[in-house]
Amino acid sequence: MADQDRRRTVSAWRPRVPGVVEVFHAHYTEYAYPMHVHDAWTLLIVDDGAVRYDLDRHEHGTPHDTVSLLPPHVPHNGSPATPDGFRKRVLYLDASRLGDDLIGAAVDAPDLRDPVLRRRVGQLHASLALPGDELEAESRLMLVGERLHAHLRPRGEAGPARRGDPVLARRLRELLDERTVRGIGLEDAAVLVRAHPAHLVRAFSGAYGIAPHQYLMSRRVDRARRLLLAGRAPADVAAATGFYDQAHLTRHFKRLVGVTPGRYRTSGGGRH
Repeated sequence: MADQDRRRTVSAWRPRVPGVVEVFHAHYTEYAYPMHVHDAWTLLIVDDGAVRYDLDRHEHGTPHDTVSLLPPHVPHNGSPATPDGFRKRVLYLDASRLGDDLIGAAVDAPDLRDPVLRRRVGQLHASLALPGDELEAESRLMLVGERLHAHLRPRGEAGPARRGDPVLARRLRELLDERTVRGIGLEDAAVLVRAHPAHLVRAFSGAYGIAPHQYLMSRRVDRARRLLLAGRAPADVAAATGFYDQAHLTRHFKRLVGVTPGRYRTSGGGRH
């Protein structure tokens, strides 16, 4: 049993992102799933190796560049398709992201060969692993959901509007400016401005050339710079500017400024 456990590595958590029931990362070398069902949608990418599985009595596989979407309530199993097993990342999504009306289409074609979708799912996983980046994860989830709908909806059925809306973008920018420190979730913002979340992300990005989460983090870093130059400690600055913790501040600060907050504070940063 101990030897078997060493061949299985798993990590699971529930992020503070509406619609995501669970994030599950696993590396299995020999383990095979028996037939089972989930009450959520299973969005699966495989980083190493491959998985073979049966869904609705049909055999499927997951090459490295495939995104697999397994619908709820439909039995499936899974086992390694390569000698070294597989390493996978999974999102379990509730019905607010994908409705039961799409189950039939997903059963017919669960494996999606779409490099853009594959890249976006990987980016979503990266943001879900970073506490404090929930707005980024929500934004990326909206774009992933929109692309999944495009694969699953009947041909000819119109999707959400893609045209930019400068008025809508301005309203979201004003919300982000008002709530720079406390932040706002994408779903809450969409309710306040009366727009579909995916359209809201596209309208903002089209109008300003930057995603909503990037805009919010830029505003927070600007505030942090001023407080650091006033002599505040990085840990205090993180709390005062809306970051999850000092590590969260450091990650975004270094990305935008090129140095850590501590180095910026002690080196007379900002004199360019």
